[in-house]
Amino acid sequence: MIKVGLTGNIGMGKSTVAELFKSLGAYVISTDKIVETLLEEPDVIEEIKRLFGDEVIVNGKVNKKYVASVVFENSLMRIYLENILHPRVFKKVDEIIENIPKRGEPLIVVIEAPVIFERGYQNRFDIIITVFCPEETALERLEKKGFSKEEAIKRLKSQFPIEMKKSKSDYIIDNSGTLEETAKQVEEIFQKLVAMERKYAGN
Repeated sequence: MIKVGLTGNIGMGKSTVAELFKSLGAYVISTDKIVETLLEEPDVIEEIKRLFGDEVIVNGKVNKKYVASVVFENSLMRIYLENILHPRVFKKVDEIIENIPKRGEPLIVVIEAPVIFERGYQNRFDIIITVFCPEETALERLEKKGFSKEEAIKRLKSQFPIEMKKSKSDYIIDNSGTLEETAKQVEEIFQKLVAMERKYAGN
């Protein structure tokens, strides 16, 4: 098994690339989806309420818009929130990996995770891939998704510069062109990972 950390800044196309890896046969885990399920858990809701105050809970659920408005203004609050969520996220990732059916063929597990470098999680993965595109393109994509320009800029600025992430990655994927161009890069990397996994498995 090869554990791949798939990262990149918001709006740059991690989810698109994750889907492309999935279509090739990789097992894909989205940490964002895990967070969604965690935010439904009573103990997590209680910890978030203690951190943000009663106003963060609306009809028994975490008000994600309110949380976002606070953490993208206050980096310390973002770290506190991540300290609540991240240990649980990685525990869940480990459980999912433990239960992947053995198929007798190279297993590439792609874990889509936005803050690998920001929180120093590099050592949790065998390989790190960063997806990138120009910041202007990312901003345009975020605005199409309904973010205001100001919101989109704040979210981009809360992450490490993409050039730094690229320099620390094993592979990089340029997602500024067509879907076909991105898919070609994904396929090339996937074949390398399969060859690598076969080599390790043979040792």
